[in-house]
Amino acid sequence: MNPKIVFVTDFPDAADEARSIAPSGFNLVIAEAHSSAYKEALTDAEYLVGFVDSLVNEKLYQEAQHLRLIQLLSAGYDKADIQAAKQYAIPIANNGGANSIAVSEHALMLMLAVSRKLVEQHTTVTAGKWRGEVTPRVHEISGKTLGIIGLGTIGKKTARRALAFGMKVNYYDIDRLTEDEEDALGVKFNLLSEIFLNSDIISLHVPYNSSTHHMVGADELALMKSDSILINTARGPIVDEFALYKALAEGIISGAGLDVFEQEPPPEDNPLFRLGNVILTAHLAGPTFESFSARVRNGFDNVQRVARGDDPLWVIPELSE
Repeated sequence: MNPKIVFVTDFPDAADEARSIAPSGFNLVIAEAHSSAYKEALTDAEYLVGFVDSLVNEKLYQEAQHLRLIQLLSAGYDKADIQAAKQYAIPIANNGGANSIAVSEHALMLMLAVSRKLVEQHTTVTAGKWRGEVTPRVHEISGKTLGIIGLGTIGKKTARRALAFGMKVNYYDIDRLTEDEEDALGVKFNLLSEIFLNSDIISLHVPYNSSTHHMVGADELALMKSDSILINTARGPIVDEFALYKALAEGIISGAGLDVFEQEPPPEDNPLFRLGNVILTAHLAGPTFESFSARVRNGFDNVQRVARGDDPLWVIPELSE
């Protein structure tokens, strides 16, 4: 009997993508999470593929006792029960940077949109006011200092794109690059406090865990320049959202571009909605036509690696130690 891949999705186009490039020699079962088909398929599944970090818990391991790999289509895995994962020692792999171009482009888009007051200008034109009462003063990003916090795959791609715009790029990461790697990429290491003090724009690209919860709070925001901008395309709880609201409302920093929130979807009375110096998107930095194909391709490639006896790529750090 061919080994079974359970591909979890409730989107028809995602199912079609999976069917179109699924490797031969496997039994592909496509099912919605928590459905009867999903629960039935788990009993002899060897591979679980999808946006499934929220499904990784003790119950999953009890129901799917033949699993050899949990392959996420996401980069993040903050909803997974890491303690249960460690106990059962089944590899969990992320998407191998499949969405890194999409997210880095989104981060650059937010930098430009906030710097050039794009939404304000659009609203003025559509309201029939042309340039409004006063031509808005806006900034270029060329020549500005970008501070990247978290220089993983997405952080590196953001750095390359920022450099192409003529920005100076500093970074902080707990896993510092070698001097040769820094020179090759064109970035300079700063301490975290220096990133907050010296950057014109800060872009967050760290995973969310206990060590990064509210790593940007009132104290950190107070260190930033009054004309600086914060960009978050990582995870909402990395930023103390109320502290950010106060910093934006009181002019401690100039603006923000956020794709993620502490609560998703955010409540209708979220105070950030009342501000004119913030641009918000609905956790949509990663999903593109191109990135989804890359996610599925990387996932199936990893499945085939494990099936032929090789170690999987992109195993999350907590399980690769």
